[in-house]
Amino acid sequence: MNSLDMISTFLGWCMVLNFAVILLAVLIWSLFHEGMANLHAKIFGITREEAKVTFFRIVQQYRLAIAFLNVVPYIALQIMM
Repeated sequence: MNSLDMISTFLGWCMVLNFAVILLAVLIWSLFHEGMANLHAKIFGITREEAKVTFFRIVQQYRLAIAFLNVVPYIALQIMM
C-alpha cells in the first residue's frame, strides 16, 4: 500500500468521524436546546442567549477546523494521486 493512499484513507475517515460529531452535536442541541442552554448558563455564569450564541460559534469554528485540517489536505492528496 502506498503511503499516500494510507494518508488519504486516514484523512477520509477523519472527515467522516468529524462530520458525524458535528451532526450529533447539532441534533442533540436541536432536541434539547433550552435545557442545555440553561445548564451551560448556570455552569459558566452567562445568560441563556450567550450560551446559545457560543454553541453556534463553536460549531462554526469546528467546521472551519475540519475544512482546513481534513478536507483541504484530502482534496490535495486526491489531486496528487
